[in-house]
Amino acid sequence: MKATLTVTSRGVVTLPARLREALGIKADDHLIAETTPEGLLLRPAVTLPVEMYSDKRISEFDQAEADLEKAIRGKKAFRR
Repeated sequence: MKATLTVTSRGVVTLPARLREALGIKADDHLIAETTPEGLLLRPAVTLPVEMYSDKRISEFDQAEADLEKAIRGKKAFRR
């Protein structure tokens, strides 16, 4: 799909509704603009949620690692 866009004096570009709908772009979505040898590339900016680990959650990770270490040691002893 191609569309002709206009840049305003303030540098604002409006994407036509049919283009936004086809690409799943919604209000307040962020796009990354980058230059390529072919010209300007616009692509969605992906944001991923970040989990902040509590002390309890860190303890759960530590316990899971300890359990895994025991299981690995048990398999090594079984192979001998």
